[in-house]
Amino acid sequence: MTAAAAKTTVRILIAEDNPLVLDLLVKGMEPHCDVVTATDGTEALIKALDEPPDVILCDYKMPGLDGRQLYEKLRAREASKHIPFLFMASRGDIEEKLRPMVDGVEDFITKPFLVKDLVRLTKKVVDRLHLEKLQKRASRPGVIQGRLEEMSMVDLMQSLEMGQKSCRLVVRHRGEQGELYFTGGQCRDAKVGKMEGDGAVYRVVLWADGEFEIDFNAASASSRTTTTKSTTGLLMEAMRLMDEASRDPVQAQ
Repeated sequence: MTAAAAKTTVRILIAEDNPLVLDLLVKGMEPHCDVVTATDGTEALIKALDEPPDVILCDYKMPGLDGRQLYEKLRAREASKHIPFLFMASRGDIEEKLRPMVDGVEDFITKPFLVKDLVRLTKKVVDRLHLEKLQKRASRPGVIQGRLEEMSMVDLMQSLEMGQKSCRLVVRHRGEQGELYFTGGQCRDAKVGKMEGDGAVYRVVLWADGEFEIDFNAASASSRTTTTKSTTGLLMEAMRLMDEASRDPVQAQ
């Protein structure tokens, strides 16, 4: 990891009393962020107060403090009140005991779950927080710069959609340049050379290395609508095309 990437790493605190589940969650999240663990609510509270993480993923039922008590104690303190939470709990506990806690809760993950599904949901939050960190450290107001090796096109687009951002995203890869315009998180216009619309999006999503620049001041620079799908729809179709390309090396670019 480069020094620049290290400065913007998102730190997650995972609180889970089952050691086997905790180990799986750590292995799933370590490639995407810095991971700190706690085996019960009390340990999680101490660690969160000592060094507030960027996000907390916690089990609802834990010895000592349960997940809801941990949430309430952290929300009551100024230094930790803004930490976003993700809860792991049974459907019954979510509906009866956790659902009213909407302030600062990013998602409720129903148990039992597949670890890959939990990682996917948690990673979306991590990516959005990573983007927010990059924005705070930007050398120019409203402009974020980075490398695709640190944050992929899929991560960038999902983060912009989740944050409902309006901006221009410029991507450069081996002599090519793509421009994507977002309104409220939806990619409305895209172009790469003479290619426009959905096809341009599918092309830049393939780029695994290069540079990106997000300009939140240039959201209205394009009034065109050349894409035909939502951001999620574009990414799903891009993934399908990437899967086809991986099965047919002749078509891969």
